[in-house]
Amino acid sequence: MKTIRVGKLKLGGTGAPLFVIAGPCVIENEILTLRTAEMLVGICADLGLPFIFKASFDKANRTAGDSFRGPGLKRGLTTLAKVKRTFGVPVLTDVHDIAQCRPVAEVCDVLQIPAFLCRQTDLIQAAARTKRCVNIKKGQFLAPTDAQHAVAKVEAAGNHNIMLTERGTTFGYGNLVVDMRALAIMRELGYPVVFDATHSVQMPGAGGYTGGDRRMVPVLARAAIAAGCDGVFLETHPNPAKAKSDAANQIPLSQVRNLLTKLRDIHVVAA
Repeated sequence: MKTIRVGKLKLGGTGAPLFVIAGPCVIENEILTLRTAEMLVGICADLGLPFIFKASFDKANRTAGDSFRGPGLKRGLTTLAKVKRTFGVPVLTDVHDIAQCRPVAEVCDVLQIPAFLCRQTDLIQAAARTKRCVNIKKGQFLAPTDAQHAVAKVEAAGNHNIMLTERGTTFGYGNLVVDMRALAIMRELGYPVVFDATHSVQMPGAGGYTGGDRRMVPVLARAAIAAGCDGVFLETHPNPAKAKSDAANQIPLSQVRNLLTKLRDIHVVAA
């Protein structure tokens, strides 16, 4: 297992602690973003878990065209830069087209390839050429063995700072299922593997919006850590019922400490 660098963090490798990628689904406003980041930084510091803050400046794949998408590139990056400057933690956000990669890389430590775009060669290689870490979310339509092709595209651009994220597989219409074997299969590629515990409980396209069942987040997360993943991805909000995106899947910020404590302990045993 390779050790990768994200900012000042070294992630993956034998005996490494569980790392955490967490934050609100989308940047709703600067105050909420900073407040959430402050809580997560404190929790992860107390638990001894390396932490990367995550939030999206644009949710370009909303089910409905009139759904809230975020503040956009310029304002979103300003907020993410403030998180990074204020708390001294690395930050991650999604990129959706080639033109976004360079400006995002000037602020963010990880460029994330959304699941629906995991086969977009030009986007992946543009992200890779920034020399920032690239987190590839495995598409809901993709077999875990096929993640090797996305990895090869990043490597071909001269970048070996790569993470792979499992976020569930399409199961009929309107549901996802997680095959825990995918975590082990993708780890065989030699890079850290992350489990996205909140998007994995989505119920896509439920009447014009994406539904979900946040009750299952701890269940799947515990199973994934026991199966041997290297990091966990969580979307969280102070009041998920009022969240402007993925309200059904995000977990309350008040529950994060308890969940991460359990996941940390399972990881120690499973390592």
